[in-house]
Amino acid sequence: MQPITVLVTGANRGIGLELVRQIVARQSPPKHVFATCRNPDQAKDLQALAKETPSIDIVKLDVTDYATLRNTVVPHVQSKVGDLGLNLLVNNAGVLIPDELAKVTPEAMREVYEVNTIAPVMITQAFLPLLKAASARTTGGLSCSRAAVINITSKAGSCGDNTNGKYYSYRCSKAALNIATVSLSVDLKGDGILAAVLHPGWVKTQMGGSNAIHELSDSAKGMLDVMDRLTENETGKFFEWKGNEIPW
Repeated sequence: MQPITVLVTGANRGIGLELVRQIVARQSPPKHVFATCRNPDQAKDLQALAKETPSIDIVKLDVTDYATLRNTVVPHVQSKVGDLGLNLLVNNAGVLIPDELAKVTPEAMREVYEVNTIAPVMITQAFLPLLKAASARTTGGLSCSRAAVINITSKAGSCGDNTNGKYYSYRCSKAALNIATVSLSVDLKGDGILAAVLHPGWVKTQMGGSNAIHELSDSAKGMLDVMDRLTENETGKFFEWKGNEIPW
């Protein structure tokens, strides 16, 4: 995988930050890496990384602020990449509310669905012209080097894997993101754009908590390794960070 231009949402900490860190450290790093977050001034680790790595462009974005996305963020990215377009879009930003049936609320369901499901679709829609531009520059099969949308999901959104219940807002939002990604894979295949969902595992992050079983660096490396291998045969599929396919 050798994308020239990459954008990662939710890059201020956790999985997003580690993905950016490892992407720019690859043997053939991208020319442009756009790292978005809600509060860049508070993203100290990301700021430090960007100071050492000129290819990182920190962009302020609340993923549910669709007006700013279209009127400010997309034009900014377009002004930087020009005819290169956008090779790889990683929709990583997400939120988790650990709700049980007795405690789940309509407000929580709406909030989590907005961030985890609606926002990735709207971000993909907004960047579609740049994804198409990147794809058109390269012939051959689908890949993350040509043009791809990778949505960071969770095994919690798998109906076939759900044996523990609970987490209503999170599970529903990720299951919805999964089916949205399948639709993206169908709709975008003709434009040479790949779409897939990746499960990072239960990772030791602020969201994952201290009881998580996987190291952040291992998860990010694993997901990048999976992205390296994705082709037209894998578009529209659901993989974990170790490369195993997950049941819907």
